[in-house]
Amino acid sequence: MKTTKPLFSAIVLALLLFSSTTILAQDDAPERPEFIAVTTNHWNMDKEDFKMSEWKAAAKEYHEKVTMNNEYIMGASMYLHNMTADNTEFLTVQTFASWEDIGKFGERSSELENEAWPDEAKRKAFLKNLNSYYANEHSDEIYAPISGAKFMAEKPTKDMLCYVRKSHFAFPEDGTMEEFNKLRMEGNAAIVQKNEYVKAYYPNVHAWGSDKTEFMEGFFLDSMADLDKMFDRNSELMKEAYPENEANKAKGKAWGKYFTGVHGDYLYTFIHDLSK
Repeated sequence: MKTTKPLFSAIVLALLLFSSTTILAQDDAPERPEFIAVTTNHWNMDKEDFKMSEWKAAAKEYHEKVTMNNEYIMGASMYLHNMTADNTEFLTVQTFASWEDIGKFGERSSELENEAWPDEAKRKAFLKNLNSYYANEHSDEIYAPISGAKFMAEKPTKDMLCYVRKSHFAFPEDGTMEEFNKLRMEGNAAIVQKNEYVKAYYPNVHAWGSDKTEFMEGFFLDSMADLDKMFDRNSELMKEAYPENEANKAKGKAWGKYFTGVHGDYLYTFIHDLSK
């Protein structure tokens, strides 16, 4: 598998200079959330009667009766481990229009649970069974989406591969918003938007959590087979957009100062029928 760093996968300086609200206001794309909450969960490996099919049936029932009806959740999705360092992990992602909605969605979910399962005994039994699949351990990060996304043409009707790339800010003293955004959006238009294997692309920066340097990009592909094809196509598009000359060498050097060079790669399976 190829893991070469494409030109467009750099760190976004925007978070350092502007609020996420300002960034979003500059974007003419369709309405997007202001915050994205990513929870890394873990399976309960001690559950003796663990059946993935039964878990999914329960998770889907909760999704349809609660998550889909919660007006404070703009979007929701679930991602299962594919190729990551921990095979017990899975991600739940929820998007929100505002910080206030993050504080409201939990209470609303409780109300919807009571409506969906009015019999208290049955409600407790259902939730106990669903929660029995999960370990107590989890961690949360909140990100802010930025401009440059490639939106899904239509809601997926099948599971997809989600390639996540986490890079890190370098905080250059001589960096400027004008220079960075010019380079970033130039590379985005020439490579991300033109790569037919990338069905959707979502760049996000740290908003609240453990690492303020983190920049997370999500690439959605039809299949694992398309991963290498995406990298090959990136290389082709890069050569077309940035032929070897002194001007492009200078761009590459300017671009490089905005990130540390350290990154991590993760592959997840996006569950299409557990998404909002």
